[in-house]
Amino acid sequence: MKFGLAFWAATIFTSKEINSMPMKVCKAVFPAAGLGTRFLPATKAQPKEMLPIVDKPIIQYGVEEALAAGCDQIEKMLEERKKTDLLKIVHSISDMIHLAYVRQKEALGLGHAVLMARELVGQEAFAVLLADDIIDAQEPCLKQMMRVFEETQCSVVATQIVEGPSISAYGVLDVKPADGRFDGRLFEVNNMVEKPKPEDAPSKLAIIGRYILTPRIFEILASTPHGTGGELQLVYEGRRYDAGDKLGFLKATVELALKRPELGDAFREYLKDLKL
Repeated sequence: MKFGLAFWAATIFTSKEINSMPMKVCKAVFPAAGLGTRFLPATKAQPKEMLPIVDKPIIQYGVEEALAAGCDQIEKMLEERKKTDLLKIVHSISDMIHLAYVRQKEALGLGHAVLMARELVGQEAFAVLLADDIIDAQEPCLKQMMRVFEETQCSVVATQIVEGPSISAYGVLDVKPADGRFDGRLFEVNNMVEKPKPEDAPSKLAIIGRYILTPRIFEILASTPHGTGGELQLVYEGRRYDAGDKLGFLKATVELALKRPELGDAFREYLKDLKL
């Protein structure tokens, strides 16, 4: 059975788990089974996660964000195609992490990839980061989510505000405010609609590739029930780039290069001289 993104996102909305001891998030899962078809022929030679933004591969931005949020155990989900270079990159980022990986024999969707991490994650809360989503924020997006999780012990989904026709490219949440906490950026999730028409969108809050999940998700994915209510989503502070899209990849390269102390001034002067 296939567990696509729409089904998985819709079924994580289950009631809050009650534990005698507060859960802490130390493990991060990086699904890396995408084929990178939007970047062909470049991705014939290397995985899309290895494509560089300025001078770092896409995967490195996500791993550094996970480390900054306190995750020191990284689980990589790899499908049948060889992606050993990704493992080398993750190892080279820091000697402070423990790395493990699972080979996903078939690319059956994001939910299936997460389910494959069940044995490695065990009965712990964990983070899921989609490397394509690069988020530039003063406080890393995942760290913002960690603060929510530590207080609520609920699964947390990051969202961004999307207006106009672009909303149809996302999973969109039906929500209600969560008591004004976190500067009014925290909401309780009632439901999710996958890629709605703009007039049918229940809100302007679109799901992006950052999740904190409790181990209950594995039971849900394995038994495929339809759940409702009880999860939280946070409108993060920062700027997101979709590095899995050509235009988003170019925007990330330009804007992150402008922020580099050793590149920014000279690159800015170069851009000013272009006759656009």
